[in-house]
Amino acid sequence: MVLFNPSRDEVRQFFCTAWQKHMAGGVLTPLEMLACKWIEQHPEYHPILSSPSEALHQEFLPEQGISNPFLHLAMHLSVSEQISINQPLGIQAIAQQLSQKLDSEHDMHHQIMECLGRALWEAQRNNQSLNAESYIESVRQLL
Repeated sequence: MVLFNPSRDEVRQFFCTAWQKHMAGGVLTPLEMLACKWIEQHPEYHPILSSPSEALHQEFLPEQGISNPFLHLAMHLSVSEQISINQPLGIQAIAQQLSQKLDSEHDMHHQIMECLGRALWEAQRNNQSLNAESYIESVRQLL
């Protein structure tokens, strides 16, 4: 089995290229279309995405008070994929209910992304795989 494991620069280049193609009216792949859907909802990221050379070299350190647009957008894609394939099991129904509760797909994504970020941090801290049961339970508690 081959896992998709792009480098930091490949991720950044993907988002910059997708945005540039979108802005030029180019033909986008389905993944690029999804990426651009989330980029459109984050106008604060448009300048960095329009400057690939700057994007490839800029550091986004928490102590600088700068959020990492590429991490944020990648998490949007991750949550979108999880919901589309219903993995972990049950996330699709929870996401739909949460989106209705919040009256916002975008806000729903951000809340689930908080749970995902916490689950990833815990897995990394404990040098373990992500605990899907704990993650989906934290998402369920958002309801």
